[in-house]
Amino acid sequence: MEVNVEDLSSVKKILHIEVPQDVVKREIDNAYKELKKTAKIKGFRPGKAPRQVLERHYKKDVHADVSSKLIQDSFAEAVKENNLEVIGSPQIDPPDLAYDKPYAYDATVEIRPEIDTIDFSGIQLKKTLYKVTDQEVDTQLRALQKNLTRQEKIDEFRPVQPGDFVLIDYEGFKDGKAFEETQMTENYTMKIGAGQIADAMDDAIVGMKPDETRTVTVTFPGNHANDKLKGQTIEFNVTLKEIRKEVLPEIDDDFAKQFGKFKTLDDLKAEIVQNLSQGYEKRTEQELNEQIFSTLLERIAFEVPDAMIEYELEGIVSDAERTFSYHNMSMEQIGMTHEKLREKYRETALQQVKRHLILGKIIEQEPLELSEAELAQGFENMAKTFHQPAEEIRKYYEAQENQERLAYFKHTLLEKKAIELIINKSDIEEVAAETEESA
Repeated sequence: MEVNVEDLSSVKKILHIEVPQDVVKREIDNAYKELKKTAKIKGFRPGKAPRQVLERHYKKDVHADVSSKLIQDSFAEAVKENNLEVIGSPQIDPPDLAYDKPYAYDATVEIRPEIDTIDFSGIQLKKTLYKVTDQEVDTQLRALQKNLTRQEKIDEFRPVQPGDFVLIDYEGFKDGKAFEETQMTENYTMKIGAGQIADAMDDAIVGMKPDETRTVTVTFPGNHANDKLKGQTIEFNVTLKEIRKEVLPEIDDDFAKQFGKFKTLDDLKAEIVQNLSQGYEKRTEQELNEQIFSTLLERIAFEVPDAMIEYELEGIVSDAERTFSYHNMSMEQIGMTHEKLREKYRETALQQVKRHLILGKIIEQEPLELSEAELAQGFENMAKTFHQPAEEIRKYYEAQENQERLAYFKHTLLEKKAIELIINKSDIEEVAAETEESA
């Protein structure tokens, strides 16, 4: 077998492969011998049909099967002989097979890039020291307080004012007939000025008093979210039942107890501080990672196979689509398509692949290994994230059918270990975070 490798780039090659004529003849002869044993042809007993008859009936199928086998065997051998680490599937346009000629074809392949030894020592990093402030804790408490807000009927008998909350019954009519999209609705709560139904509805309710009924005409805009209401003019009968006010709970120990696991307000504050601190730790980690890879990518130049980018890109796009589905949204609702998502995230996929390749090289060159204790800690960390027993997670990953997932998980832990090594060998300058006053 002859193999010539043509370089299209450092990561893309064309393998010109030629299978000798004697191999082609042998494979075709063997194929007909096997076919003869089972072929059922009218006028011939099983195993007795002549070669010429078999060729007349099955030549196309035999040649297709033989060419497929020749390509499969010769391609694997060519890759092995040339020590190529092929990424993705080869591009092959199989030529016609001839009994009296060698079988020559071209296979375009992409290979994993070769990266020189990486010098990652002495990288200049700035580590921002974030500190949780009293103002941030207060903001979180106010948000929790807002979630526990309740509404109460006001004691004062007065007309509705802008900003009031109201309790109403309403029914909408189209051309004097009840309209399905605005059917009778009782005890509907809305804030005047928020435009929950329509701005015209809010304006008409201002000035109403409890137990009063008004007729309100609303013309919905052509771009209304509900297709059945776009451009429709609806006449509403609106009855005001109550004017309400929001009542905020006091932020005290009783307030903290409403969240279940806290006995005092200080316990709740401590939890808020811990959560904010963990968020800042992740932010610091992300900022250091960005600085590391920005520096390394300036030092190291290498090409990336399209197949690796495509694989990473499909993962990113699939995650985005699952997120839309989880929130009961379609891509069409936000003017997005699968193709637009791919275009938007292609550069992100490229950068992620480069990062994986760089970390993979560092793991290889050091070399880095994962201890049993580090793997166990990895399962423990995942258990905390998913609120499941670590042993159950370990059993899942160590199951025979999940060995590929286990290998990926281990590699992820090794990548984290590589980043820790880079950070330990870097020159780190700690800087205080800018506050609103100093910004």
